Amino acid sequence: MFRLSLLLLGSVLLFSFFGSTFYDIDPSALDKNAILLPPSCTHWLGTDRLGRDMMARLMQGGQISLIIGFMSALLATLVGLLYGVSAALLRGGFDKLFVIIVDLFLTFPTLFLLLTLVSYVNASMWVLILIISITGWMGTARLIRSESFAISSKPFIRILHIAHVHPLKIMMKYYAPLLAPIVLISFTFGVGGAILAESGLSFLGLGITAPQMSWGSILSSGKEVIDIAWWVSFFPGLMIFIVTFSLMNISNTLQANMNQKEVH
Repeated sequence: MFRLSLLLLGSVLLFSFFGSTFYDIDPSALDKNAILLPPSCTHWLGTDRLGRDMMARLMQGGQISLIIGFMSALLATLVGLLYGVSAALLRGGFDKLFVIIVDLFLTFPTLFLLLTLVSYVNASMWVLILIISITGWMGTARLIRSESFAISSKPFIRILHIAHVHPLKIMMKYYAPLLAPIVLISFTFGVGGAILAESGLSFLGLGITAPQMSWGSILSSGKEVIDIAWWVSFFPGLMIFIVTFSLMNISNTLQANMNQKEVH
C-alpha cells in the first residue's frame, strides 16, 4: 500500500505540473459548441457548463491545490517545530505561554476559525497558505513539545546545558535529527488537511476565485449541474481523494515504522 500510495501521489504531481506538456488545451478557452460534453476522445474528461476542457482545468487547478497544500503544511510544521522545541527547551514562562496560546487556538473549531479569517480578506493562493497554516500548527506544536520534553531529559542534553551551549545550536544539531520522523509524519498529515481545507473553502465560495482555479473551486462549479453532468464534480473530487488517501497511507506507514523502531 505504501508503494501504491507513492505511485499515485507521484502520478498526480506529474499530471498537474507536467501534463500540459502533452495535453496543451487552454483551460480557460470557452466553446459554446462544447457545453457539458461527457468524456470523449476530443475532451478526455468532458467539459464544464462554459465549454472548457475539464482535463486541462484539473491540471491547472491541481497546481494551485498542491502548492497550497504543501506550502501550508511546510509553514505550519516549521512553526510547530520551532515553537514546540522552544517550549521544551526554555520552559518556565515561555512554556506556560505556549500552553495558553495553543489552548486558545484550539478553543475555536478549525473550520469556524478559517471562515472567520477568510471573511475579512480577499482570498488568494498566498493568503490561503497563510490562513491555513495559522489554523494548522497547533497539533504539530503539541506533539513536538511532548517529544522534546522527553529528549530534554536525556543526560547528554543536560550536559550541553551545563556547558552553556547556545540553545539554538542544541535545537538544530541535537533536537532536529531526533524529531525528524515526527516532523515528517506531521507534514504529510498537514498536506492532506490543507488540501481538504482549501477545497472546503473554495467549495463554499470563500477560497480560490476566477480566473484562478483549484480542485475545490472546480468541484464547486459542478454542484449546480451534478444531475446532468456528473463528471464536472466527480473528477476534481477524485483527485482530492487520491492525494489525501495517498498521504494518509504514507503517514500511517511512517508512523508504524517509527513505532517499531521505538519498540526495538
